[in-house]
Order: sequence, then structure tokens, then C-alpha cells
Amino acid sequence: MPIFTHHAGATAHDAFFPVSQRELTVATDDGVSLPATLYSGDGPGPAVLVSSAAAVEHRFYRAFATHLVEQGARAVLTYDFRGVGAGAKDAAAKRYRMKDWGIHDLPAALDALASAAGPGPIVGIGHSFGGVALGLCGVADRFERYAMVASLNGYYGRTAEPLRVFARMNLAGVPATRLLGHVPASVGLGTALAGPIFRDWARWCRHPDFLFAEPEIAGADSFAKVRLPLLSIGVTDDSWGTEAAVQALLDHFPNAQVSQCWLSPSEAGQPIGHMGFFRRAMRATLWPVATRFLLEAELPKETG
Repeated sequence: MPIFTHHAGATAHDAFFPVSQRELTVATDDGVSLPATLYSGDGPGPAVLVSSAAAVEHRFYRAFATHLVEQGARAVLTYDFRGVGAGAKDAAAKRYRMKDWGIHDLPAALDALASAAGPGPIVGIGHSFGGVALGLCGVADRFERYAMVASLNGYYGRTAEPLRVFARMNLAGVPATRLLGHVPASVGLGTALAGPIFRDWARWCRHPDFLFAEPEIAGADSFAKVRLPLLSIGVTDDSWGTEAAVQALLDHFPNAQVSQCWLSPSEAGQPIGHMGFFRRAMRATLWPVATRFLLEAELPKETG
């Protein structure tokens, strides 16, 4: 598996394409409505699906999506997984499960993007669980390539702060779901999440095999069916996405063309952590590595 390095520089295109934006509702095949935003332009590049991290609303990726269209993507779709944010209090939230983010939500968002963007290639980028969702979705072959940012096996023992992660999820988060029906943003793990989804997440993170320990997740077999080029972008100061945690996920993509790139705070000029890659301040320093891969199929320079 090649390991690459990244050097800050210009983004993929010199041209600058204006961006239009509209709000959508994505309907899943099991009857859930997901809020989404479509960013469109006149560029010649592929359409891009952006899949979120757990407990992160799709609006967090607005600047990055706009940037991709400005750089030549013909369209970009961001969307919320079910049970996230305001959706944590949906009447149907008690039947939501975390596996459904990959099995139902990602394919529905992909259909919506394909319909809105028209003919042409589609690529994807997933943040944290957004990379895991690729392996669950069963439709990976519809992407030309896929970037994974801080995507990992979430077992707490592989994090850089195992006791803190375990306590926050299991001693604060899980009891909150029993009391309130959801875990609120105040617990500090992101925005609100529906209770059953959060309990799935916490249970997976207690097991070294993460979600792969769940017999009911038949879709996990689809990880081995992913054969497209994958770029895993890791962050050296990410307390969740340690090298061991990232590798433990990548091991479940045995037939994909996997490359890795590790980014450091010295390249960004500031801390990055688990969430920082998508912040607007990283446009000139870190975004080029994903932009070039998504729009041009260009990998960073190989180390060694």
C-alpha cells in the first residue's frame, strides 16, 4: 500500500467557476427523508458526493463543497444521515440504526446526485464514518474513486485517549439516550444523535472489530467488493484516527486500490485533529490533496 506525502500548493484548477446552491430532500428506499444541499456549476469535472462524519451535520461541509465546484466539479451534494441534528428527535427515530447510514442513506444520496448532476462520472469523499459507509453501501462500483478523511475503525482502545473516549460515550452518552431518547450536543461528541444510533456507535466502539463484530450487518461483506481507487487521508494529531485505527479499517478493503496520505499540523500551520481538515482555513494548505484526487485522479507524491 503506497504512502504519500503532501505539500501545500495551488488547487487543481486555475479557472474559477461560479456556484449555485439549492436545498433538497433525499428520500431513502425505506421511507426516511434526509436534508441535503446541491452545489452546482459549469465546470467539466465529476460530480462529488460528500458523506459526513458521525454526529456532524452536512452544513459543516459547505465551504469545501463550494470550493470543489469553484475548482471544476459539475455538482456536489452534501446530506445528513438519518437521526442527526434535528432528525435525532424524529418520531421514527426509535427505529433508526447506524448501519442504515451506509445501507440506505448513502445510496439514496448517490441517486439524488446522479439525477441532479446528469450524465458523467461521480466520485465521493467520506469524513470519518463517511468512509465506513462506502463499505456498507453496496453501490461502491458507481464511484470512479473515493477519498476517506480520518476514516477509521472506532474501537476506543486504538484511540489516543481511550479512557476519555470510553467515558464520554458510555458513561455520559449512553445514559443520556436512555433518559432523553437522544444524545444531546452538550455531551461533546458532535451534534445530537438519535438514541438507537448512538447506542450502536458506542457498542461498536467497545469492540476491537468495531461494526464487523455485528452478525446482523450483512452489508459488511460488501467491503470486499469495493475495487475502486481509495485515498485514505489521515491526520497525525487526530486522537481518534490513529495509524492503528485507520489501518484496522483499511484492512477490510482487501480488493480496493488503497493509497494513504498523512497530513500534519506543520503543513496546516495549526492543529487539525479529527474535524479540522474541512475547515475553511485549510483551503490553501490541505484541501489540494483531496481536490486533485477527486477532480483529476491525482495522488500526492510517494514518499521514499
